[in-house]
Amino acid sequence: MEGALLQWIYHYGYLGIFFLLMFGIIGLPIPDELLLTFSGYLVFKGHLALAPSIASAFLGSICGVSVSYGIGCTGGSFLVRKYGRWFHVTQEKIDRVHEWLEHTGKWGLFIGYFIPGVRHLTALVAGTSRLRYPVFAAYAYTGGLFWSSTFILTGFFLGKKWIKISASIHRWILIAVVVTACMLLFYYLLRRKVHKDN
Repeated sequence: MEGALLQWIYHYGYLGIFFLLMFGIIGLPIPDELLLTFSGYLVFKGHLALAPSIASAFLGSICGVSVSYGIGCTGGSFLVRKYGRWFHVTQEKIDRVHEWLEHTGKWGLFIGYFIPGVRHLTALVAGTSRLRYPVFAAYAYTGGLFWSSTFILTGFFLGKKWIKISASIHRWILIAVVVTACMLLFYYLLRRKVHKDN
């Protein structure tokens, strides 16, 4: 699977980067970081140019999050009304999420790119909670640029070493996801306990 996706980028270049990143952000099981670092390696090899590679990845990522945001805006509220009670998701909770996003949570749109699984949900949540588009775009698009540039430049600067460490990229990402999830869970439980005590 991964080999076929890497071949897709090798053969289709910037278009391959754009479409794979767009569908990966929307939610298809595509190893986004691996594709970005491989793109950087192709820049190192001279097969691709740096600026168009970053531009393609950036445009693909913001198209993906924009589609997810649009789905959240148009279908999210309907799904909450129809099925939310099955998952204990109420309009009141959505309103609280909206308030949180408007204040500090919007940084989650930026940081969420670096957490597989989270980046697929942040835009949906933002759309469902009716976060204003200018706020969404400012944080999500900046995060997309920073995220895509970081991994493409990583592949570029690693050069030939990329081949040796590419297999470990997913392992380190998985470790980072688990650590982040534990920290978020701890933070949530701590806040819940403080709220109950008050």
